[in-house]
Amino acid sequence: MIISKEAISGYIPHRAPFIMIDNLLSASAEEFKSDFLIHDQNMLVQNGFFQATGLIENMAQTCAASFAYLDRAAQGEPKIGFIGAIGRLEVTELPPVGAVIQTVVTPLHQLGNIYLVKGESFMEGRILLGCEIKIVVSP
Repeated sequence: MIISKEAISGYIPHRAPFIMIDNLLSASAEEFKSDFLIHDQNMLVQNGFFQATGLIENMAQTCAASFAYLDRAAQGEPKIGFIGAIGRLEVTELPPVGAVIQTVVTPLHQLGNIYLVKGESFMEGRILLGCEIKIVVSP
């Protein structure tokens, strides 16, 4: 783990109750990994399950924490990013309260300050959601 739950708010612009990432497990130019424990009080839980919107937000926050970590490692200032578009979305399962999800994000392309990433969320080795996200990062 490279950023713990206790320090994650120093790497993302989000604040409670909208933090959807616990630990940043790894971050390189090729891949980002995080984990997140689903609590019953999470605002994106409905009927005991973390919703697809939460899984997408978890991916976006995994990107935000990873970009910030890499920016700081390069002695740069972390930038703020925004979801520009979501494509190729496939939801296969929603995680229940109490589950720990793992998220893997692979940067695919960069054009200026726009990144295309592929994200997948897993629970106990099963894929929950996969999609591509275009992220616009402030210059």
